[in-house]
Amino acid sequence: MQRQVILEKAEKVRELRDMVQKYQALGIASLYKVRASQLQELRKKLEGVAQVRVVKNAVVERAVSGFEGKPNIDRLMEHLKGPNLLVFTNLNPFTLALLLEKSKVKAFAKAGDVATEDVVVPGGNTGLSPGPIISQLGSVGIPTRIESGSVWVNRDTVVVRKGEVISESLAPILSKLGMRAMEMGLSLKAVYDAGAIIPEEELKLDLDGYRQNVAEAYIEAFRLSLNAMFPMVDNISTLVKIAYKEAYNLAINASLPSPDIIGDLLKKAYLKAVALSSKISA
Repeated sequence: MQRQVILEKAEKVRELRDMVQKYQALGIASLYKVRASQLQELRKKLEGVAQVRVVKNAVVERAVSGFEGKPNIDRLMEHLKGPNLLVFTNLNPFTLALLLEKSKVKAFAKAGDVATEDVVVPGGNTGLSPGPIISQLGSVGIPTRIESGSVWVNRDTVVVRKGEVISESLAPILSKLGMRAMEMGLSLKAVYDAGAIIPEEELKLDLDGYRQNVAEAYIEAFRLSLNAMFPMVDNISTLVKIAYKEAYNLAINASLPSPDIIGDLLKKAYLKAVALSSKISA
């Protein structure tokens, strides 16, 4: 029996080493509070782009220690605390992180869960009939009133802050209100890619901030190209309009007749004549 266990572990080590060799990147994601249904759904979403394995940390350590051709991969040991999921892929690590982020789902909170964001009970009709629910809502600081035979929440109320533990009294109340207060899914703790270990904090991209920075940089570059009169595909039409306007003003000020401005010159002359006539009459 013991020999069989040893052989099975050795086979798992060989399998992991083969996968480490096959794929460019190896990610470690925490399995803490990840439910079986979510893991199954994730396997479907990653099909064709990544392979996932749930393996004991000791087996992982044996598989990656002293691995030739993968420099620094043994530094992954620093991120192997707790239950983990291994993700093997040839995707860019940041693409993988975004994919896992998008795969997260909202779920009902359980007592002891840590809030992933501020939980706000919105003001309005709860749809619940008056009864014990009134005192239950009051016990967690939610102000209520009875209106039209239903329990109403008086105003938007923050019942737990991000990072705080959801209490035994609050969890069932959120469920009764139909609030899926927890964001559940996998979060990468680190990714090994081409000799580099990319930790969790560096894998989180602020896409909105990045888009804003790119947009601001584009506007500044566009203005600079206009001031420098540097022609490019993006600014050539604007440069032509600026050149036309400056040439037009120059021609008008110099009273230089041309087919494009002869009508405006005549109007200018007429207005000057009218002004001069009014002065002479005065």
